[in-house]
Amino acid sequence: MLTKRLIACLDVQNGRTVKGTNFVNLRDAGDPVALAARYAQEGIDELVLLDITATVEKRRTLIELVRNVAREVNIPFTVGGGIGAVADVEALLLSGADKVSLNSSVLREPGLIDELARRFGSQAIVVAVDARQTTEAPATAADEAWEVFTHGGRHPAGREALAWCREAAERGAGEILLTSMSHDGTRDGYALGLTRGVAAGVGIPVIASGGAGVAAHFRDVLLPGGAEAALAASVFHFGDLSVAGLKNYLLTEGVAMRPVG
Repeated sequence: MLTKRLIACLDVQNGRTVKGTNFVNLRDAGDPVALAARYAQEGIDELVLLDITATVEKRRTLIELVRNVAREVNIPFTVGGGIGAVADVEALLLSGADKVSLNSSVLREPGLIDELARRFGSQAIVVAVDARQTTEAPATAADEAWEVFTHGGRHPAGREALAWCREAAERGAGEILLTSMSHDGTRDGYALGLTRGVAAGVGIPVIASGGAGVAAHFRDVLLPGGAEAALAASVFHFGDLSVAGLKNYLLTEGVAMRPVG
């Protein structure tokens, strides 16, 4: 049985790790390099660093920060934010990233997924999907309606989430980083209906993001939710859960995990 993964997310703005609720009301969570080193030492399986204003500010991801983080960790490390061309991806991979996460650029130009997968391999290409539940969505999870957003959740993309995830997978994405904007930072649990639907529909690993608050939320999204990995930020940054404690809990709940140590 393949092991499930725990991923710590570092949302970076102006060189600092930040975290908010529903993509707004950001508060400082510390130095990203120090946090990355700490999580790697504590046994987190992977890291994701997202330069959350790079696309809005029309600039590239902070290369020097990526280099500094890469020097501190020996685990898979994904970088996203402001990536719009083959040269951007090449620069980040050469700077120490193992994978890149793309969102706005591939919605604007879906063929970029095909090109990057051919050039660097699907294993290096993560398509991030920021989705918000539409107000007219039915109450049953099976019929939930979700719309994709770009530019750090600022602009609707006019795409339905499951359909876009399927297209991204067919074009060569190796993983889907699926964030529920409706759950982000709420600590009320992941979007299980959305995650389950995408995981069943794409045929590639899905990383669930948005809403982790207690250990049981991770169990739920990794087992009935169907995710291959669960990403979280605030519960790790602010000390609500420890990596070792969470992994031990998940192992006792029957989740296949790589143990700490």
